[in-house]
Amino acid sequence: MLRFNAIRTGYLLGISLILAAIIYFFASNWGGLDRTVKIVLAAALIVLFYGLSFVFARIRAVPGQQAFLSNMFLVAGCIAFGVSVALLGQIYNSHADSYGLFFIWSVPALLLSWITRYNPFYMLSYVLIHLGLWFYFYPTMQNPSYSELESLSIAGVFALINLALFLLTFLHRIQSAPLQYMSFTVFHIAMLAMTNSFAFDGYGLVMNIPHIAVITLGFYIFIKVRLNKTLLTLNALALSAFAVFKFIELAEAYYSSLFFVFGLIFVALLLTGNVWFFRYLNRLGKTPPEAGTTDISTSKTEMTVPEEHGSEWISKTVSRVIKVVGVLIGSISLIGLIMISTNVNHTEYVLLVVSLLLMILMIVIPESKLDSVIRYTLLTISYITGLAAILWSDQSLLSVLFLIVSIAGWFRSKGKRQLFFAYTFVNLNLATILFQQYQEWDGWNWTYKFIIFSLFIVNAVLYGISYFISKTELKEHLRNSSLFFSLLFLFWATFFEDVVPHSYMFINIFYFVIVTGMVFAFVRVKQKSEAIMSVVFWFIFIGFKYYDLLWTLLYKSFTLALLGIIALGLTWWADRRMAHSGKAAFDADHRSFSFMRLSPLLIAIVIVLQLGIIGYQTARSETLLATGASIKLKLAPIDPRSLLQGDYVALNYDISTPPSRTSLQEGEWSRGKVKVVLTPDNQGVYVADRLYQDGEKLASHEVILNGQWYGSRIVYGIENYFIPEGTGRTVEQNAHFAHIRVSRNGDALLERLAES
Repeated sequence: MLRFNAIRTGYLLGISLILAAIIYFFASNWGGLDRTVKIVLAAALIVLFYGLSFVFARIRAVPGQQAFLSNMFLVAGCIAFGVSVALLGQIYNSHADSYGLFFIWSVPALLLSWITRYNPFYMLSYVLIHLGLWFYFYPTMQNPSYSELESLSIAGVFALINLALFLLTFLHRIQSAPLQYMSFTVFHIAMLAMTNSFAFDGYGLVMNIPHIAVITLGFYIFIKVRLNKTLLTLNALALSAFAVFKFIELAEAYYSSLFFVFGLIFVALLLTGNVWFFRYLNRLGKTPPEAGTTDISTSKTEMTVPEEHGSEWISKTVSRVIKVVGVLIGSISLIGLIMISTNVNHTEYVLLVVSLLLMILMIVIPESKLDSVIRYTLLTISYITGLAAILWSDQSLLSVLFLIVSIAGWFRSKGKRQLFFAYTFVNLNLATILFQQYQEWDGWNWTYKFIIFSLFIVNAVLYGISYFISKTELKEHLRNSSLFFSLLFLFWATFFEDVVPHSYMFINIFYFVIVTGMVFAFVRVKQKSEAIMSVVFWFIFIGFKYYDLLWTLLYKSFTLALLGIIALGLTWWADRRMAHSGKAAFDADHRSFSFMRLSPLLIAIVIVLQLGIIGYQTARSETLLATGASIKLKLAPIDPRSLLQGDYVALNYDISTPPSRTSLQEGEWSRGKVKVVLTPDNQGVYVADRLYQDGEKLASHEVILNGQWYGSRIVYGIENYFIPEGTGRTVEQNAHFAHIRVSRNGDALLERLAES
């Protein structure tokens, strides 16, 4: 099964890279393609992926995987439709990141979800609808002002939508576990946002009641009615998040030494509850049903077995999140309590003594006498408070003392995560000592670079030493941790400007050569963890430096296409080898099936609908360009906060300021659609004259322009102008006017920018 999933992952990676390459090629503002060619290619992109889906549904080019590939190309076709709609927006300079794009895109995604009942379509529809709603309420580069009640209502919309989706999945009206977990999580996030007393001073306190009721009901349903360990774990996470958020609100309102005492008690309760809950969770469903049990009990036992493995990683993740939160609150409470309670001049020394005592206690107490969760939480709190103390005191001797105790804590730790965490604090301690010793050097920049280089050398030396240590558990962890931090600090150094002439290029070449060599060396000697780590750092370097050194989308398109072809080729080769060895995914055909074969007519209708939408948008825009009135608008000074967004500039117009408010009440001009009457001035530049009233007769020289109120300004949908890469600054300096095409009903398209 592992090989089977690896093959599918390889095909999926290859398809994704090819799709990304095509997207970058078509949507890169590439000067070699004119408008007509781009439109044709946008439609061809859709046909290409749907055609591949049909081909793989009919042929057996990849035995055992053709159904999976057919379905993946079907999903890629739906994604290609969204890309094509976005490309039309680029071609005609309409809204960037518009809610309309996501709502239009969600239509075929929803239809394909209904036809196929396929999880990728469910999740794609979910994401698109939520993005559409978000951009509808909070448009890009605009700051709509909402009242508390309106903001609360917006959060309520998200909560209700996700509650409805969760109920549909929980009651098996929709069969999708990912959608169930996602909707449940977002529902609780929205509910938690509605209890925010900082944002909703008048409503947050009241909203605590329904949120507590929902969490309580969740525990009852997921334990007594229908046992579901995953949802039960997520519900416990929601309760923890609620408790932590309320703690923060109370801390802001009741800051005192007594409160910090309660904070420490809260941490103890949180961690104890974490331990108790997961022990209880492990026992659930393991007791054999006795004679005479009800159907509900039987269903609980039946559901536990298949769910056991699926909920395990979620349980571990939630447990770790709760521990991290407990550590942060505990550290803040301990530091705050000491600062408020002590009346000495040097509170930092008291804080250091307390942290050292706590650390030493956790080191010397035997494993059997203290729960590991409590031990490592308190040990982490002592690390954090001690680090804060030595930074505060700025005494190298105390820092060295803390370093010695920290190293002892590393030797005493057990388990991969605890050892890695202790090793991390040793590095932070070393960085603090170096800073304290050399902070007087010629500027912070030199000190900072010296610290990073020094930490790289220390970790590299420790990695070399690890090969000479006798085989112990600590040897493996020292090797992995020191290698990780060596690569991390060396990668960090690749961003430094020239320390000496050409040092930037030298360090980058050195990093690339060293890490590439490590990848091959570790693979050859079969050191799995080191090989994986080296590969990850190699790809991180390529990703960051790719943007740094080869910025143009055209180059990225070619590179992604090459990587995609390589990924598909290697996966196909591995798949064929497995087939010849008898280990191929022979069960794929009866485990999966091609939706293109099952519902070809319905899918064909959806494809025609998508092509129809592309054709309609194109015809509408071309008609407006051909028949619309050409007018010239003056650009207002562009706000530097919103000038460049990728490869388009955000424009502001003189007419964006409301022409007149005298006839309107304050509340009337802050929301909703509006029509503005434009009239030319002496230079032929159109200016805003007044707001259009229904039935009003226009003069021959006047035009109307449709807009939308956003606070104190009007947005017309022509505020984004797509440009070739790297030309944003030139546009900013030289563009003073915009040439617009306006239809009779007030719709507009931005044609070009000009100096005059």
